Formats: sequence, structure tokens, C-alpha cells
Amino acid sequence: MQKYQLYIGGEWKDPSSGEWFETIEPFSGNAWALIPRANKQDADAAVQAARLAFESSGWADITATQRGAMLRKLASLIERDAEHLGRIEQRDNGKLITEVSGQVKGVAQWFYYYAGLADKVGGQVIPINKPGVFNYTKYEPLGVVVAITPWNSPLALTVWKMAPALAAGNTIVIKPSEYTSASLLELAKLAEEAGFPKGVVNVITGFGSEVGEPLVKHPLTAKVAFTGGDSGGRAVNIAASANFKKVTLELGGKSPNIVFDDADLDQAVKGAIAGIFGAAGQTCMAGSRLLLQESIHDSFLERLIETMKQAKIGDPSKEETQIGPLATRAQWEKVLHMIEMGKAEGARCVLGGNALSGPEYGQGQFVAPTIFTHVTNDMQIVRQEVFGPVLCVFSFKDETEALTIANDTEYGLAAAVWTKDLHRALYCVDRLEAGTVWVNNYRSTSFASPFGGYKHSGVGREGGVDAIKEYLQTKSVWITTQPNRSNPFVLG
Repeated sequence: MQKYQLYIGGEWKDPSSGEWFETIEPFSGNAWALIPRANKQDADAAVQAARLAFESSGWADITATQRGAMLRKLASLIERDAEHLGRIEQRDNGKLITEVSGQVKGVAQWFYYYAGLADKVGGQVIPINKPGVFNYTKYEPLGVVVAITPWNSPLALTVWKMAPALAAGNTIVIKPSEYTSASLLELAKLAEEAGFPKGVVNVITGFGSEVGEPLVKHPLTAKVAFTGGDSGGRAVNIAASANFKKVTLELGGKSPNIVFDDADLDQAVKGAIAGIFGAAGQTCMAGSRLLLQESIHDSFLERLIETMKQAKIGDPSKEETQIGPLATRAQWEKVLHMIEMGKAEGARCVLGGNALSGPEYGQGQFVAPTIFTHVTNDMQIVRQEVFGPVLCVFSFKDETEALTIANDTEYGLAAAVWTKDLHRALYCVDRLEAGTVWVNNYRSTSFASPFGGYKHSGVGREGGVDAIKEYLQTKSVWITTQPNRSNPFVLG
């Protein structure tokens, strides 16, 4: 069994508590590694190391171009070790090896993108309305960034924060989920090999109340980037706001997937399946509410059910597997509880609705792909994020009704529209209350494009130029250009 250490200030250290905890493989139920149980003392040490690195000549004085070179080096190392990183992450969270492999390759691309962007974010000279002065703006890093990341896509969702934060010139302390810490500790090894100065990248592991909360509240942290549920995001936001820290919050969703009767139905069926049953529904952007126009409702639903009956469910390490286990026992129990709640509320379960057991399902942390019909927007199964393979299906008459159903939620992360009518597509895009809207596809993302939510789905954006600006602050500089002009800065 592998025994990991914390990575603080460029050194591998045992936790000050002297304690480790087991990380469990979701499919087999076996412990396979020991993860350090950090505490407030370790959190302080990591933040102090990150702050020292931020102020030191080894990081503060290098150019943005040099930072970009380090990020490119890290990207190349990730490409070299992509298979190893993918196996570690797949073992830790039970995601399909085919999906994890693609995500790890994408991780390298995020670093390449922000490596190129590092020296291309510039201020501007402002044509000011006052004589005798020269005014320009510049962007500066914030300082120590704390990244708190979830268990469903540990590497990808950490790099969404890490790459722009480092490109902007910040230092970072990463706190991964206690369920999936191993791949981030492996990433720290590559950051060390890439030549980042000591303290620029730190990874400490453990539980939220013991290490996450001290990181958020630490007086030397300038920014918190968090991905998780809305209740956790609210707690982070409240704690960070006490010291006016900046936050990026990528939270939950209850995303509508709207299919009109003129859509390419073959592609729409595939999109509906990918939207909710990909990653066993354990993704913030899951298309968990499927809205079908009345004229195609029954036939589309029949095709969807028949397709899902053929899905290959089982060992996520096998290439042919299409649906794997839920990542944690607690999440498995939550999903089953919410399925029972949906049944009690009067929703009709037309597929699945049960746990799966047997030799092909390992230790049994599986939930059958589940579809509910006859749902209404006041049901908890519809309003709450399930984060599992559970789909709620609505019927609608026209665009107005579809949009009313789609927007009747406290979330606003993503949405999709399936139609061949460009006017209809753009009409819906303009009216959907969501940070991302897909037309005739689902779950497309890119390092070059911003991602984030409306309403309770979050604050700020990850990806693209928008993301690097989340890790910068603007300084306005005024310079007197006329000699003997004593006070050019008169207001008015």
C-alpha cells in the first residue's frame, strides 16, 4: 500500500498530526493508499510557504514569459505520464478509464494554453480627460490562492484553477477532496520536476473542517477557488468574505436538455445519454432534466430506455465499460435515498431505480441508470442536484413552456437545445438562464472558453481569458507629464 506525504514549501513532509487515512477504490472497495491527514498547523505552514514564495525573487522577479516556459514544461511532463496519472485517478474515483484518459490529456492542454497566455495579458493607456497627466493600467497577481477541489474530476477541476493562477503569477495551495487526493499528490511531483520554485505549488490533504476551513480563513490567503456543492460554496463564500477575499465558485446544476420535434433525434438521444449517464451522472453540468416536445415525447423516451437497457455497466478499468460505480459510499447512499424520495413524491420510475449487486459490480457501489417521468418542478427529485445517474423527463408544448420549465430552478450552470431551426435555437439561447448553452451537442468544454454559472451555480468563470483575470487585480497609474504642475489631479 502506497503511503503519501504532504507537499509544502518544495518538500515532502509527514502531517503534523502523525496520522494517515485510507483511500478506497470504489469498484473493489479495497484500500489502496494512505493519505496524510493534515490539520490547521499544516495549513498554516503551506500558506506561509506560498506567501514566502510569492514575495521571493525566485518567483516574483521572473517574467511572465518565464512563467509560461515552466507551465509548458509541466504540460510536457503530464503528457509523458498521462497513462500513470489516469490510472491513479481512475482507481481513486471509479470513473471510466476511457473518460479519465481523455481528461488527463486535456489537463496538459490547459497548461499549454495558459503558458501561452501568461505574457499576453496587458493593461492599457487611457486617453484621460485631464491635461498634464499620463494614465495607464496594469494587472498584478493577487498572492496566495487556495484551490479546493472535488472528487468527481480531481485533476481536471484542479487544473482549471491552477493553470490560470500560476500563469498570472500567484502561488497556490491545493486542497483536494479527501476521497481523491492521490492524483494531485502525483501532480505535485511533476510540478517539482518542472522546476517551479519551492513554495509556488503546495498540496495538503485532509478533511474540510480540519484543513479546508483554516485555508479559507487564513489571513495570508488572497483568493479561494472552490468547486463543489452549493451548500459548501455558500460556506466558503461567507468565510472568505469576512476578510474580503476574492472567490471563484463553480457549484451545482440541474441543467435542462431541451429536444424539439425538428431535431436530429439520433444525435439528441446520444446527447441525452451523454448528458446524464456519462460519468454516472457525477458531473456538475449533467443534463438531469430532459424536456421533450409533446409530439416526440413517447417515441423518444422509448428509444432512450431501450438504449440504456443495453448499457455495459461494471468495472471502470475495462475499456468496454460504459457506466461505472459511484465514487463514494456516501454518494451511493444519497442517490438511492433521492430515488426513493422521487417515488414517494409521485414521480413514475420507468427505468432502474435500484442498486446493482453481483460479481460484475464489485463491492456494489452501483446505481442502475434511472429515468423518472410524470415529474413536476415542485418535486425534490427535480429541484435538488442528485449527482448520480438519475434523469427526470418533462413534456412541453412550445418554446414558451420549455423555457418556463427550464428556468424554474435556483441553478443556472448549463443548458442544451436540440433543433434544426436556427431562429428557434438563438431565441432559446437568449432566454435560457445558464452560463453555458449548447446547441445540438452536450458537455463540450475547452480551455479557451469560459465556464461558470448563473444564480446558485456559482461566481466567476473558469477557462479562457476570463479565468486568468479572476486571478489578477487592476492597478491604475497616474504620472505627471508637465513640469511645475503641482496638482493636476483636481476632481471634476
